[in-house]
Amino acid sequence: MEKEFDIQAYMTAGVERVVKDSLRATLKDPKESIFMGKFALATKKASGTRKKYESEGLHVPPFLIASITSNCNLHCAGCYSRENEATKDCEPVNQLSDENWMQIFEEADDLGISFILLAGGEPLLRKGVIKAAAKKDNILFPIFTNGVFISDEYFDLFDKNRNLVPIMSIEGHREATDSRRGVGIYDKLISNMEIFKKNGQIFGNSVTVTTENFDDVLSDDFISMLQGYGCKAVIYVEYVPVSDDSKELALSEEQEELLRSRIDKLREDYQDMVFIAFPGDEKSSGGCVAAGRGFFHINSHGGAEPCPFSPYSDTNIMDTGLKGAISSKLFKVLQSGDILKDDHVGGCVLFDRRDQVEAIVAGN
Repeated sequence: MEKEFDIQAYMTAGVERVVKDSLRATLKDPKESIFMGKFALATKKASGTRKKYESEGLHVPPFLIASITSNCNLHCAGCYSRENEATKDCEPVNQLSDENWMQIFEEADDLGISFILLAGGEPLLRKGVIKAAAKKDNILFPIFTNGVFISDEYFDLFDKNRNLVPIMSIEGHREATDSRRGVGIYDKLISNMEIFKKNGQIFGNSVTVTTENFDDVLSDDFISMLQGYGCKAVIYVEYVPVSDDSKELALSEEQEELLRSRIDKLREDYQDMVFIAFPGDEKSSGGCVAAGRGFFHINSHGGAEPCPFSPYSDTNIMDTGLKGAISSKLFKVLQSGDILKDDHVGGCVLFDRRDQVEAIVAGN
């Protein structure tokens, strides 16, 4: 009889590995290693809190993704958020306030959530939310930013609050980055990295992996370049097609396997860096870990969604709190059904089966 997959044990082990890798990556930085040591203790306590809730019938994921704004200054080619009309050129109405987000962070801490990835839009446009996050040092906040708005004020804020970790998006070298994100973005990122290195501040980079930049962003040349500027974390985000026209950019099954094995090798060769893949190896994790299995997404209006690539919601955080969102009908149906366990090639299983997700939200 096949043993049932233990998502709690899998995600806890993943958290422990990330923290262990981060401790190793920051050994030469006293200020950073002191924070990571304290954070390691906090994650152990958080794991115990989640296990307690698990025993009571509530599965609390260790991760959240929070899109704290719908506003963005860039028009990146193939952006899933703009295609889904979740990102605009100006701040839409009815966005959650700074106080709303602080309330969410407080409840997340109480539930034992260890990581909240701040995204957007461009999250650095919400300075009040970033400052609220700084106060919750039991939680690590990777901030996924295009880097344009990193200023002296932000350099100072990141230095004083080590639980805030800027993760700057880069697509490879200059040609690939400027082609997708806009002319001059690459030079701004390099300038930011130089200042972070000079100041002894930790930062990371996120890379959207497509069939076009696959070889470049996994090369030693690219990784060594980032390492030389002081990058401590590289988060590979597999491209999710936002329309049938862009499916050719999604990785093939063979490329997904190559990405996994390459990351294993990078972890061996670059011991002072952390490497993470998102959504990661779904085969080893018993399927997709969205919809509350390992994480879920809160949009800028408070809607609880399975993930940023699947913008469907039947619950708002402001009505139910995090506990209620975790227990939403949509999440329960997805967790108990076969959709998340579906064996698929490339992209996102929830995108591929979006008609079924929409039917669940509609109550069909």
